Amino acid sequence: MEANDAEGSVPDAGPEDTAARPHTGRRRNEAVRRAILDAALRLLVESEGAPITVEAVARAAGVGKQTLYRWWPSKGAVLLDALTDRAGQDVPPPDTGSLREDLRTVVAATFDAAQRAPWAPALRTLVREAATDPHLAELLRAYTGTRRALLRDVLDRGRARGELPADRDLDLVVDQVYGLFWYRFLLGHAPLDRAAAERLTDSLLAPGTP
Repeated sequence: MEANDAEGSVPDAGPEDTAARPHTGRRRNEAVRRAILDAALRLLVESEGAPITVEAVARAAGVGKQTLYRWWPSKGAVLLDALTDRAGQDVPPPDTGSLREDLRTVVAATFDAAQRAPWAPALRTLVREAATDPHLAELLRAYTGTRRALLRDVLDRGRARGELPADRDLDLVVDQVYGLFWYRFLLGHAPLDRAAAERLTDSLLAPGTP
């Protein structure tokens, strides 16, 4: 692996480098890509809020830093890719033909994932780092944007089937779901469990809800 890294390598960056940088766009080896994403997610879980460096991700994955910079423009992009990849596994987009079932499934899966590893410690680490790293904060917004888009697709399909009023503000519905999620996740004042997911789904789909 180190021999391959030397070919077309990118100069090393400092341990705190998180700014976006160009990459060569070479075709990725899927096994190496998976090792890097798994290592990044594992470090998010284990770091307990401590900053994660490019060197640490590369070392945990058994590759050189050049490999990371060849395929991702920054440390934050690797972490974002790791989270997005895992989110696709843990909260897949449902399409049962029923808005209530699809919405309940997405909300329950999102709430459930936040109660266990790797999500709970990984998200808390990312939020802590994003508070002092503007680039990572932007990547966190990009990650939450992918989650919002998945939920918006569910709502769009439901409205197209006539299960929601044509004038329903779908972005507000998405805000209500993720507003409750982040409030409870960060403050911990109330549970994010299946009962909460059921109550929220019922509330959002109650007749006459604006």
